[in-house]
Amino acid sequence: MIAPLYQVDAFTSEIFHGNPAAVVLLDEYPEDTTLRAIAAENNLSETAYLVAQGEDYRLRWFTPLDEIALCGHATLASAAVVLERIAPSQDAVRFHTASGILTVRKIDQGYAMDFPAYTPELVSKPAGLAEALGAEPLQVWESSFLLVELKDAATVRALSPQMERLKAMHAHGVIVTAAGDAGYDCVSRVFVPAHGVPEDPVTGSAHCMLAPYWSARLGKKGIRAYQASQRGGELLCTYNGERVQLQGQCVFYLEGKIVLG
Repeated sequence: MIAPLYQVDAFTSEIFHGNPAAVVLLDEYPEDTTLRAIAAENNLSETAYLVAQGEDYRLRWFTPLDEIALCGHATLASAAVVLERIAPSQDAVRFHTASGILTVRKIDQGYAMDFPAYTPELVSKPAGLAEALGAEPLQVWESSFLLVELKDAATVRALSPQMERLKAMHAHGVIVTAAGDAGYDCVSRVFVPAHGVPEDPVTGSAHCMLAPYWSARLGKKGIRAYQASQRGGELLCTYNGERVQLQGQCVFYLEGKIVLG
């Protein structure tokens, strides 16, 4: 099998920033063991697999360990591949995914993605969470991730959690967040050690929770968010009740082919 492969830095306008995703174009999906092996070989937080379905595409996402139900940055990277390399005359693309139909359209500054909103619920602090994080949580919320609010952005930025202990805190992953600095409404970091991603550089799916959370806290629909990983990345989020619009840019890093057999 020979398949086109792209590596795209998502949620950034600068190379070597944002979150790198691999995008592989396929005629049909092979066995899941092959998809997992390719993702492990790529060794990025996500590899996206696209199969054409009429004018739309089927889209699946794999970490180096397993398949997940929703990924923002690899969807953004997939849209950039379709709308800049495969069909540059189009201004939008629809993906059929495990999380429903996701539409991405071109805008003046990058792309706008229509994603589901996940409203978090307040929960008790899990035993050992403060020790795993190395910081005291103010409040803990839960939906698709465990969402932990810390006292300020400086604490979020300086955090150095114990990954093995953090892995036991939630089946999917942990978001830490605080009110923003440097002109941002909120700052966050995201840890997904249970899926083989100790720290995800920029996480679109996490903002499906962060947007509703900070929208309610700040009393406004539009949120300017920064994910403070080592690479860093920014998102413009608009909360519309059941949906979240996530805006971001992409930079192409690599274009080639994978050869299997």
